Amino acid sequence: MAQLLLAAPSRSSGKTTITLGLAGALRARGLSVQAFKKGPDYIDPMWLSRASGRAAYNLDFNTQSREEITALFAAKAAGADLALIETNMSLFDGSRADGRDDSNAALAKLLRAPVVLVVDCKGMARGIAPLLLGYANFDPELAIAGVILNRVGGPRHEKKLRAAVREYTDIPVLGAVAADSELAILERHLGLATPGETRALDQKIARIVDVVGRGLDLDRLVAIARAAPLPAPPSPPLPESPSAPLPAAAAGSDATQSPASAGRPVRIAIARDTAFGFYYPDDLEAFEAAGAALIPFNACTDPALPECDGLFIGGGFPETQMAALEANQSLREDVRRKIEAGLPAYAECGGLMYLCRAIVWQGARAEMAGVIAADAVMHPRPQGRGYVRLRERAEMPWPRLPRMEAAEQKAAGDAAPGLAAHDTAAPKSATAEPAAPAPEYVAHELAAQEFAAHEFHYAGLEATGEAFTFAYDVLRGAGIDGAHDGIVYRNLLAGFAHLRQTRDCPWVARFIAFVRRCART
Repeated sequence: MAQLLLAAPSRSSGKTTITLGLAGALRARGLSVQAFKKGPDYIDPMWLSRASGRAAYNLDFNTQSREEITALFAAKAAGADLALIETNMSLFDGSRADGRDDSNAALAKLLRAPVVLVVDCKGMARGIAPLLLGYANFDPELAIAGVILNRVGGPRHEKKLRAAVREYTDIPVLGAVAADSELAILERHLGLATPGETRALDQKIARIVDVVGRGLDLDRLVAIARAAPLPAPPSPPLPESPSAPLPAAAAGSDATQSPASAGRPVRIAIARDTAFGFYYPDDLEAFEAAGAALIPFNACTDPALPECDGLFIGGGFPETQMAALEANQSLREDVRRKIEAGLPAYAECGGLMYLCRAIVWQGARAEMAGVIAADAVMHPRPQGRGYVRLRERAEMPWPRLPRMEAAEQKAAGDAAPGLAAHDTAAPKSATAEPAAPAPEYVAHELAAQEFAAHEFHYAGLEATGEAFTFAYDVLRGAGIDGAHDGIVYRNLLAGFAHLRQTRDCPWVARFIAFVRRCART
């Protein structure tokens, strides 16, 4: 296995541009490149996927155990010539003050990946030397394999930078990329623009690949990656299901530990367009492992939902597409009618906004599906941003799945324990006494479940007087009202939190089990 981890002294140093350029340049040489992104970000992996020609996967200490990270990395990197890991923030930054357990440096050590620093050299010359010395000496256990000089002002500037690095450090310069406005990817309120929204996308990527490829010492970078030691195997090893592929098992899918995949395949309509596109590829793979077929639809143009047993609308940028979403009245009405009729549905962040009565942004208002009695109002500053921790309430509609050994799964048949489908005619008060759970659910409801997720939304909900039923208490984060997240209405669960399919949060398998349960009632 060959691997490199690309990091930087600070965010917005050009890591994504350099990483996707390197991936594309190596791919042009005939190498297969598997890209990874550290953290929960959705957009950077989209760009890395386009450049590498393979789905890029997230490695996130917040939602994944160290064993899950190493298992997912090993499973996906095994089929490639070289793995590239793009970090977030600074090399030594993490959510904890010491960064020891969740920083980019911690990930590099966990995966035994050589570190290549990408340094934004604008306005810098000899000053690059103390910066590199500080990073090289900060953690003696971490070796920095080289530096890439980014946004260099010209040949004279590059010469000064190389001389300073050579004179004061032992760190090799692995390339230099000139400052070029045509290489920049548009940034806005939620980060980079997505590839689907970028004009002349192929030309943009080709330009980045050409410039970055010519500026880097590709041979040396490949040699460093190939000289890296093999990552330590997961300990203890994750179980591999006899009925599901390794990638889904590596991601922690409870579909490998529950009867959620039993019975006929269920059809899940999924919004895939310029408004909604925030999906983790291993989560989508977990749908297949749980016995579901994902049927894509375009919320901006399709007149109705495809034939389906359930609905999934992920995050995205519905505010930038709100005119097109509003204009597609037939789909909005079809979504509302089917959810009111009991269609099992799950919506995250942007999907939640779409299901509200309207989106309000920059002085404009656009009508949405009208399932949730609130307006989604965009604000100048984030209303929720960062890692969150949620605790399930009794109102959580999805059944808690029993953890079974693989051998037991084969004999489980279709007897999936679960909570009967919600079919309330109107939202209940969040403070009302919860109804007693169904007896078959009690056997597996051992304790209130807590799990990690993340949120990043500029929108807040402005309700119209109706009380909501919530699925989660927010232990850390903002959620919908500062204390709760996950609105439950009929068979819909919709919240601002983005979930990740892991052993601690097997949401895909639970949702599919719920869809099956609804189909039988």
